[in-house]
This record gives sequence, structure tokens and C-alpha cells, in this order.
Amino acid sequence: MAYPPPSTPFPPPAAPPKNRNGLLIGLLVAGAVAVVMLTACGVGGFLLYRAYSDSDEAASGSSSGAEIEGLIDYRATNPGALSQNHITSPVAYPMTPPAGGPHFGDWQNCVGDVYTAPIVDGNAVHSLEHGAVWITYKPGLAASDVESLAAKVRGQAYMMMSPYPGQTAPISLQAWGYQLSVDSAGDDRIDEFIRQFRQTATMEPGATCAAGITSTTG
Repeated sequence: MAYPPPSTPFPPPAAPPKNRNGLLIGLLVAGAVAVVMLTACGVGGFLLYRAYSDSDEAASGSSSGAEIEGLIDYRATNPGALSQNHITSPVAYPMTPPAGGPHFGDWQNCVGDVYTAPIVDGNAVHSLEHGAVWITYKPGLAASDVESLAAKVRGQAYMMMSPYPGQTAPISLQAWGYQLSVDSAGDDRIDEFIRQFRQTATMEPGATCAAGITSTTG
């Protein structure tokens, strides 16, 4: 008895066509995500570097300021004058007003204090060590200029001002190791000096400007 030939097997199902557009879109999306992540890491790393740099600068008691025309940098020109020793008797400073050096144990209160009479050098210098900017002016400066300076000081931590008999410039600004003389309260370099050196010029990061003495010599 003859048997019929075996039936022809069904061919295997064809593989679905590849979605080339979908694959391309997926690759593009993955690439874009990678670029965003790398950019974020780069920006984050840069900001972290800046934060550490600023912290190290403040901790070392140094700051920039070379771009301020007329700035005197005693840290570079006369570092030997910037001793942090405590004294019990007045000393002669090599700059007028003093911008650093030996000082008394008590600091002058420097939380936006506007003194209308001279203050003791040794106390003021201690405030500079803590990071204060001290604005001084020659007695007889126009009242409008005095008030303009006072407006920059009042209510500002690590700021103080006082008249200073004997200084030659109408206005002088002091931070630890830095000094700038100007002729007018409208000089833009005043604000730049304050921005550059208030607290950043400290030799004792974190030291307070409050709870100091408030007495004057007048």
C-alpha cells in the first residue's frame, strides 16, 4: 500500500522588521542624557572647586585686590610689620592709619559702628585681624562725604569708621595688610575695597566683631 508523501512543513515565521527609527531615537536620547550628566558634573565640580578655593582663601587670610588702583599691599611689601602679637603699651606703626601689626587684647566693636571721635589704634588693629574694614577720614571732611561713608558702614558686620587726625588723605580704608587712600566718598574704589577685603582679609576666620569695646579717645 502506497502512502502519500509527507506534507511540506510550514516555513518558520518571518522575524518582525527592525524599527530603525526607534533605535536611532533611543541612541540620540541616550547620548543627550549622557551629555547633560557630563555637563552637570562639570558645573558641579567647578562650583565645588570655587567653594573650596574661597574657603581656603579666607582661611589663609589672603585675598585678591591687585586690580584696585592705588592699593597698598603690605603683605607683599612689608610683611614684617604685620605681627599678630598682643601688646599692653602703644607702639609706632609704619603706616598711618595702621593696617595691621601688634595690637591690644581688646578689639574695637566693628558691627557697623560709626564713631564720631578717634579710636585707639591698638584696638582698631585687633578688629582688622578679625576681618573688619576700617574707614577713616581726615577731620574737616565735608559733612556730606562723612554721611556718605557712614551709609556704607551702618548695619554692616565687620565694618567701622572714625575720624583720624594726622592722616594725609581725605579718606583711607584699612583691612589687615591692605590700605587704600581716596579723595572723595564717591570714589568707586571704596566699594570695591569693601567687597574684596571685608572678612576675607581676616587672620582669624570666624572671629567675631561684636562684643568689642566702644570707647573713643574723644
